[in-house]
Amino acid sequence: MSRTVFRTCTLCEAMCGLKFEVDGERVLAVLPDEEDVFSQGFICPKGTAIAAVHDDPDRLRTPMRRMASGDFEPIGWEEAFSLVARRLKEIRAQHGGDATAVYMGNPVAHNYGALALRNAVFAALGTRNCTSAGSQDTSPRFAVSYYLYGASLIVPVPDIDHTQYFLCVGANPRISNGSLLAAPDIRKRMLAIRQRGGRVVVVDPRRSETAREADEHLAILPGGDAAFLLSLVQVLVAEGRIDRAKIATLARGWDEIERRIAPFAPERVEAMTGIDAGTIRRVAREFADAPSSAAYSRVGVCNNAHGTVASLATDLLNLAAGRMGEVGGSMFATPPFDTRPILKLTGADGHARWHSRVRKLPETFGDLPASILAEEMETPGPGQVRALVTFAGNPVLSTPNGRRLDAALELLEFMVSIDLYINETTRHADVILPPAWGLAEDHVDFINTAVATRNTVRWSPPVFEKPAGSWADWQILLELIYRLGGGPTGLKSLDWLYRLGRRVGIHWKPESTADMLLRLGPYGDRFLPWSRGLNLKKLKRAPHGIDLGPLRPGVAHRILHRDRLMHLDVPVLLKAIDELADSLESAPSGDDALLLIGRRELRSNNSWMHNVPELVSGRARCVLLVHPADAQRAGVGDGETAVLENHIHTGEVTVRISDEMRPGVVSLPHGWGHVASARWQRTAGAHAGVSINDWTDDQRVESVVGQSILNGLPVRLKAKMPDSGDAHSASPARAQI
Repeated sequence: MSRTVFRTCTLCEAMCGLKFEVDGERVLAVLPDEEDVFSQGFICPKGTAIAAVHDDPDRLRTPMRRMASGDFEPIGWEEAFSLVARRLKEIRAQHGGDATAVYMGNPVAHNYGALALRNAVFAALGTRNCTSAGSQDTSPRFAVSYYLYGASLIVPVPDIDHTQYFLCVGANPRISNGSLLAAPDIRKRMLAIRQRGGRVVVVDPRRSETAREADEHLAILPGGDAAFLLSLVQVLVAEGRIDRAKIATLARGWDEIERRIAPFAPERVEAMTGIDAGTIRRVAREFADAPSSAAYSRVGVCNNAHGTVASLATDLLNLAAGRMGEVGGSMFATPPFDTRPILKLTGADGHARWHSRVRKLPETFGDLPASILAEEMETPGPGQVRALVTFAGNPVLSTPNGRRLDAALELLEFMVSIDLYINETTRHADVILPPAWGLAEDHVDFINTAVATRNTVRWSPPVFEKPAGSWADWQILLELIYRLGGGPTGLKSLDWLYRLGRRVGIHWKPESTADMLLRLGPYGDRFLPWSRGLNLKKLKRAPHGIDLGPLRPGVAHRILHRDRLMHLDVPVLLKAIDELADSLESAPSGDDALLLIGRRELRSNNSWMHNVPELVSGRARCVLLVHPADAQRAGVGDGETAVLENHIHTGEVTVRISDEMRPGVVSLPHGWGHVASARWQRTAGAHAGVSINDWTDDQRVESVVGQSILNGLPVRLKAKMPDSGDAHSASPARAQI
């Protein structure tokens, strides 16, 4: 019998409402939820294709063990858990906790059960060698928020629905619907800005999908974002357009900032930004003179050589122009699940509290930069990584110099992956533990409500019952945690109670944590029976979610520092500004040198949905965008195979000539390169493409957080010679465990 299930999409940060028409175990249709209080009927192509993952015949449904041949064979759950626990405990006993590393992929951010157990996993393993996808594209933002506001997950959100001037730097929300900015149907929202007489300005080396629909596009040089944004602030200071008295009510340390931005006059940043001084001054004045304005920056800014300073400069511009905490400016959500107390209790939040063994790179928000993985596996000595646990991640494609990591994985003594697929990374695993697909689990959003353009909350029921004999991802994590001697909180003082309760049949569930956080949050009932506040039972009675109101003006209510002020006088941040000032005259050189940047595609979600036929059909998407002048100089034509090279890698790419690129800049999309997994993912293998991270230098890092520099990579392009080629060779298999 057919039925209808309403559910939030868990593929990206936009939190769009979906309407599933289901008959038994079949999805008849995935439609937009017209009544969703947040997305109000918007849906993107990925949302409509979500059911294809449920039906994918290549998706794993039983644990797999790798054989000596490199093939996989199915095994039972008990055998799999016993093998994994035994090997991880053996390695921990012989070499210490840090001998095991962990990598968590992007889907963990959309999985409240896994999020609730994240720190418990690290504690059970006893390791600080924790990495994630976020360490590659968000650490600069996390570090800035930690220092300025007291917590990494306190992130200013542009009030795009009320602003009159939207300055978008290094982001393509038309494709992403926002990153650290949950804003479904952002195209409509941007159009509304222009319809009410406002202005949209996009700063990006490429005339992106967002830039095409803006009032103005500024084609900045990769890596110039920090200098550009600080120069805007310098103009406001130099022209007396700031209110120091107001700033003093919001922040401390502004005098230190003013002294350090003095070198960033527009004329001095021209070489680094590629934007003329007159344009910089005009944009600064427009931003300050508009009735309201909001500056927003994201992945393109985080991933370049000065990502932390650029993220800081975004907030400084909003503060200097009087837009911080103002309607139409940069505001703060009041999320229904306040995770800050738990982050403080478990010690999950911070920066530079420990460092990697080999290069001494700092942790951010509990994660070391993912670029440490290969060297920590290769370098002998105490603390050498000998085992790896991956969860919903594919670091061979997602982290820098992926081929080096691909080879390093074969040095491991043991590897276990919790994943739906055999991919470029999990093909190295000794054991793969496949969770039931997320549609068989309930969902609430712990993180993205903190960066939404409006305060809302929604609980999503499962679309299907979990198949018999299958495990949810949080159940897999929890079982491993218990078998390793830990518990669900990661705190010894509490976990003994959970372990005791488990013996008598009382089990921890993520739903109980969600209910507690909701009830203790800003809209909760505080466990008072007479309260009208929220609890999970009430939330479940609202199938389309609950609207909690607009963003609240002000800043102090979201700052965790005791003085309730933004802290600008942070030595590590001030030092980074000084270092940038010392390098202002530097600019790319070389007649044939190009700068490589990444990009997002509307139908692509990192590396893991390329096995869905609907999302890879039509024209090829993994192509190198090249400006006509650069293509002519290199002697390559549209649609031709060319050679892209740098000191890390030489490989073949398919060229698409496009005037949307700034001259001297070329672009490859992120997440492709599926040759090695083609035997296990047939659709992805037929559209393999190449990995942009094969050209990324894992030794070149940003100065504050140690994150690899993924944008602005020096490369050279040349025509393919008859004998050129670069086939991917599979690594030899380890002996069967």
